[in-house]
Amino acid sequence: MNARLMASLAAGALFGAGLALSGMTDPVRVLGFLDVAGAFDPTLAFVLGGAVAVAVAGFRLVLRRPKPLLAERFQLPEKRSIDLSLVAGAAIFGIGWGLAGYCPGPAWVALAAGAKGAWMFVLAMLAGSLLQRFAFRVRAG
Repeated sequence: MNARLMASLAAGALFGAGLALSGMTDPVRVLGFLDVAGAFDPTLAFVLGGAVAVAVAGFRLVLRRPKPLLAERFQLPEKRSIDLSLVAGAAIFGIGWGLAGYCPGPAWVALAAGAKGAWMFVLAMLAGSLLQRFAFRVRAG
């Protein structure tokens, strides 16, 4: 197995373990964060804050390097504009997250852990991804 694949597997396993340990695979906890007028649970805010702190520090360190350890160049987003596609995607993501209590990472971890409701979300997410690809191809001509 090559080094890039091993690094990807290790990063995914670490991410999944972090989601599971923080409780972010429990949709009730996520929905509790969104329920500011009811049974509010601030756990998600602390998890997100920790993730942002680690990401900011990590990006500052890594981007000082001339190139990544396991690639020829950094693959950073080139597009900086906000367009309808970005706004629509963010809205659909937020609506799905608010309705189901899952976003893609925690849904995959919950599915692997055998959570009963995760499979329906993952199927809907995959169907939405396929629909988006089809719509994009049709629109591109």
